[in-house]
Amino acid sequence: MGKQTGIRAFLLHLHPKQVDERAIKFTRTFGLGGINALLFVILAVSGLLLRFAYIPSQVGAYDSILALQNNVSFGSLLRNLHHWSAMLMVVTAFLHLLRVFYSISIFQERRKNWFFGLGLMLLVLFSNFTGYLLPWDQLSYWAVTIMTNMLEYFPVIGQPLANLFRGGDSVNEQTLLNFFTLHTGLLPLLFVVFSILHIWQVRKAKGVTVSDKTARTMVPAYPNLVWKEIVLALLLIALLLVFSMFVDAPLQEKANPAISPNPSKAPWYFMGFQEMLMHIHPFFAVFVIPVIVVAFLCYVPYFKYQELNIGQWFHSAKGKKLTIVSILFSCVLTLLLILISDISAGFQTLSGKLPLIIITGLIPFFLYFTPMLAFLFLLKKQQEASRIELIIAFFTIITMSYLVMMFVGILLRGKNMELIFFQT
Repeated sequence: MGKQTGIRAFLLHLHPKQVDERAIKFTRTFGLGGINALLFVILAVSGLLLRFAYIPSQVGAYDSILALQNNVSFGSLLRNLHHWSAMLMVVTAFLHLLRVFYSISIFQERRKNWFFGLGLMLLVLFSNFTGYLLPWDQLSYWAVTIMTNMLEYFPVIGQPLANLFRGGDSVNEQTLLNFFTLHTGLLPLLFVVFSILHIWQVRKAKGVTVSDKTARTMVPAYPNLVWKEIVLALLLIALLLVFSMFVDAPLQEKANPAISPNPSKAPWYFMGFQEMLMHIHPFFAVFVIPVIVVAFLCYVPYFKYQELNIGQWFHSAKGKKLTIVSILFSCVLTLLLILISDISAGFQTLSGKLPLIIITGLIPFFLYFTPMLAFLFLLKKQQEASRIELIIAFFTIITMSYLVMMFVGILLRGKNMELIFFQT
């Protein structure tokens, strides 16, 4: 009896004694926050076990992965589980961010938690990126080379920043040691700290956001919420184990700095940036546009809104309709501009007299943002969209544009990064 009481007391540190029945419906959160927490635990445990076999050196890294897969009992399963859990965490963290935004849960007392959520999303990406290099194969070596080269396009601090991450002017053993230290030390620690603050802010805000337009009914967290979390956790672990048994984590030949694969691609979650670099000046792709997006995400909770339906998906029925229309608009506009750029061999062919930053920077920048702003203006005038509905539409367009570029880069780029439709 005492043991059971102790377990319940521990669980109540994570949850209040009673929760709103509306907040624990699966379709309210889809369990995404809990899934991310569980994935972190899986990654921490599997990563700790992998450290017993991994050698963080240019000579030993690749061979230690081979030895783990071929000579260690369940070594291949362990690596597969770690790899696929990390990939899944990128997806679920992104979906969690979308869920919070679209359910209008970033305003008033939840503003601070929006920033912790953005920080956690960045930590997930950086953790995956630093872990990406550790197998030291051709796939990881050249993917990290592409991404660290992108850092050089930052104004003023670009080159020093890239050299700091790499430990030199190219990806080398020092890069591997830097990434290993970040991946196994600093980033997990920061993730734990941010997660604690994130959960604390949720508790301060009295749990998950729900709409005030429906009746409130409080139920005990145990067992109503706890058992749902246990079932979801067991199901997730089972699915990951089964998937890891049958699908191996990718591993190509040992990294060779002298031979670049064709095509060389960034990690899949950064492919949108690589695709963008093919169509717009690096200064805009790596600095201007990301700064605009980050500034928007940071400031969006502080815009002045006439009305906010906190907890209601897409703010309203009209907001849901405008979101769907924005998705379609973004897909068409992004694909159209990609095709125009590829067919014309880049905007630099338009004129040889203008500076390159205008031809490949300002022109494509305005070719994208001008139709988008015109579209938002039409939504305001013809659909009488409110400010929050316009904000949702803008967020949707930007997000879908990146996803379209990411999938084009992953699925439709072949040799020499040409579209597979135009290859002979």
